[in-house]
Amino acid sequence: MTGLCPWLLGSPFVDGTLVGPLIDENAYTNMTAALETATAQGGKVLVGGQRRQSSRGSFYVEPAVVSMPDQSPIVHEETFAPILYVMTYSTFEEAIEIHNAVPQGLSSAIFTLDQREAEQFMAANGSDCGIVHVNIGTAGAEIGGAFGGEKTTGGGRETGSDAWRGYMRRATNTINYSRQLPLAQGVSFS
Repeated sequence: MTGLCPWLLGSPFVDGTLVGPLIDENAYTNMTAALETATAQGGKVLVGGQRRQSSRGSFYVEPAVVSMPDQSPIVHEETFAPILYVMTYSTFEEAIEIHNAVPQGLSSAIFTLDQREAEQFMAANGSDCGIVHVNIGTAGAEIGGAFGGEKTTGGGRETGSDAWRGYMRRATNTINYSRQLPLAQGVSFS
């Protein structure tokens, strides 16, 4: 594969691949529609979003980074495609407000060297997601943690041994204090 990041995009059967193909043509259509909508709502595609040709009708697409002027409606939608919407903020409190304004709430992450920001992000007045990470990317469900979505994401925690805890606000918090950036699932770049 050629393009934005040739080491990033490729067959999921090859070690080191970080982004495989979209599941089908409909997923590709939804991604391009989301990028068009973002542009119509004042956004600018900074990089990515292009389909890379491959065999057997697969849909390999470069991850897209889109600068948005504000939290427009498209930012609230789950496209299930590699799109990162980027917005600016003035205060940390404003960043938390923007973060929590979306209807989804499965997993979140913050990258900071400020311990006060990290602690606030994990606290009840911080991220309203079911899984909260500090200085490490989101990986979805965390084995052994109180995993589950909040708001409209995931199945919640209504059944099983954690059912009584539904009356409490719990979060799985992960903090990386090192100066290294470990990647999820044992991914490494050689």
